Amino acid sequence: MKKLSILMALALLMGMATAQAQQKKFSVYAVGFYNLENLFDTCHDAGHNDYEYLPEGRNKWTGMKYTNKLRNMARVLSELGTDVLPKSVGCAFIGVSEVENAKCLTDLCAQEPLAARNMQFVHVEGPDQRGVDCALLYNPKLFTVRDVTLVPYIYELPEDSMRATRGFLTVSGTLAGEHVAVIVNHLPSRFSGSYYREQGGRQIRQVKDSLLRDDPNVKIFIMGDMNDDPQDRSMAVELGARREISEVEEADGLWNPWWNVLASGTGTLQYDGAWNLFDQIILSSKLLNLDGKKDYRELKYLKHQVFRRDYLFQQEGKYKGNTLRTHAGGQWLNGYSDHLPTVVYLVKEQK
Repeated sequence: MKKLSILMALALLMGMATAQAQQKKFSVYAVGFYNLENLFDTCHDAGHNDYEYLPEGRNKWTGMKYTNKLRNMARVLSELGTDVLPKSVGCAFIGVSEVENAKCLTDLCAQEPLAARNMQFVHVEGPDQRGVDCALLYNPKLFTVRDVTLVPYIYELPEDSMRATRGFLTVSGTLAGEHVAVIVNHLPSRFSGSYYREQGGRQIRQVKDSLLRDDPNVKIFIMGDMNDDPQDRSMAVELGARREISEVEEADGLWNPWWNVLASGTGTLQYDGAWNLFDQIILSSKLLNLDGKKDYRELKYLKHQVFRRDYLFQQEGKYKGNTLRTHAGGQWLNGYSDHLPTVVYLVKEQK
């Protein structure tokens, strides 16, 4: 009887060992986007209309306000992705918009929670008249930069020949051992009319197609403040980002996961009491399991979220529930941004 018990115990242990050997392990990664709402330093940049963000300007933009802005932005950026990943890890990379220059990005990455991860940045000075650019922050332990290009936004109408705005910051690199590319955007404002954002959507599509011609297997993230919602023509037609994964073309298709998020009543910024979702991260077909199978031998989409924290919202008063901005109504609120960030999580089986 005793010998039988020992044999049964050995069999159980062997079964447990076999189950553990068959158990797969996975790595999870996060990528994000955040409109920083006018991250300006306190010095004038020649040729740019940055006067409202000077100490003597309309916003009385002093060193104290700039320091607080940096601290607030770093808090949010460091917490992106930590609803799933450890607080010490966060996002592999984060696209940002409305940054004045490389000095602001250097000061931002020097903030304690970002410096602790040795966060680096990619930035190319653009032609925007106000001087605001897009950039990419990244954790060098998780993402390696291969190539950087600022593709200019081209105005097509003759009467616009003297205008200039933000281009398409295109960064090629390695994430989870795979070739990925990120196109960071900030399309023309709502005041300029839908035509210019539709034009932007077409041009982003051309950048995406160019990346795929160079490497048909590259996995592409298109992220930014689109100044349009997912169902608007610039995104749904000109860029061609689909609402459902089942609608995505296998070779060169795009999926916009935020379409259904907005339809459910959640957005990233408010206007006249209603939500919009301008801050999007769009995924190319190579990041998706188009057949519905959960195959994670390669880097694939896992989930997405609009990042929300109580401190990002006004907690009282007439505008309770609105995003807590840096300025509102001519007053400095020591807030964050008029936009909420977005995050996409990815997963890959460990070998």
